[in-house]
Amino acid sequence: MDKPLLQVKDLRVTFSSRRGEAMVLNGVDFAIRGGETLCVVGESGCGKSMTALALLRLIPSPPGRITGGQVLFQGEDLLTADDARMRAVRGNRISMIFQEPMTSLNPVFTVGEQIAESLRLHAGLDPAAAQARAVEMLKQVGIPAPERRVNDYPHQMSGGMRQRVMIAMALACRPDILIADEPTTALDVTVQAQIFDLLRDLQREKGTAILMITHDMGAVAEMADRVMVMYAGRVIEQGSCDQVLSAPAHPYTRGLIACLPELGSSQAPAREDLPEIPGVVPSIWELGSGCAFRARCREALPRCASEVPPLVTLAADASGNDHGVACWLHTQAPKLRARTEELA
Repeated sequence: MDKPLLQVKDLRVTFSSRRGEAMVLNGVDFAIRGGETLCVVGESGCGKSMTALALLRLIPSPPGRITGGQVLFQGEDLLTADDARMRAVRGNRISMIFQEPMTSLNPVFTVGEQIAESLRLHAGLDPAAAQARAVEMLKQVGIPAPERRVNDYPHQMSGGMRQRVMIAMALACRPDILIADEPTTALDVTVQAQIFDLLRDLQREKGTAILMITHDMGAVAEMADRVMVMYAGRVIEQGSCDQVLSAPAHPYTRGLIACLPELGSSQAPAREDLPEIPGVVPSIWELGSGCAFRARCREALPRCASEVPPLVTLAADASGNDHGVACWLHTQAPKLRARTEELA
């Protein structure tokens, strides 16, 4: 198999407060190859966005800091790179679509200036060429009258249009890796399909890898090559899209999929009551020992209260994708092996 474009090993992030220190990411491991889309799913507070920020060393400090692990981009550990190197990587080799466009866009500069800035800095374009490219990017993300709207300020645009501006900024330099944190929030389904087509075109042309954070299982089914499920700062299941969506192994993953509404038909009417996962994601101060999901799990074992389950491999598909799960229900089954090799 191709060598990973990005490989994350044992990533740990700690936050400090008056209550002490708490680990918000605890041993996150994954890899992503060029041209591949990895979707990260899980409830709010599970560590999805924190993982994305850690990759670019954008953890708010204080109170947060990266306390362990490696982020290997084409073999280079970004966690040991100096600030100048990170400025060269951010927005150029690795771009990010942030979740909140109103707070991510600068209110005192036009959207065209904000898109053109990265083109001047990273691509070396002169102001006129950068402005022309900004207009082209606004057109690609479906903003009407881009020649006029390029001179608008963020407050003059709707939430959906600001989201499209953020996508245009992230794609302007044609990055090797695109981190997309809820990229289609506030967009209607027509524009969402247009954005997905744009991302697929970028992958075909440049081999861009996409790390997509989303709550939308429909987007996962449409875009993902592989899926990673997170809970309380840990990876609890990962595998190909078909492995995870068609045969979820972790009780939490099964719960997430069961919560999806279904359209009924004359042969199979829709469910009257939508299932839900009881309880909420625990606070980082209340994780304690053992499996963090145990208090919400209907299948919890006595062992779950005292020991954190390791990630074990259930099977591998024809493409070599391992279906891994961190659950004592599976580690006790015969013929299962603990995963001892690094992702590669």
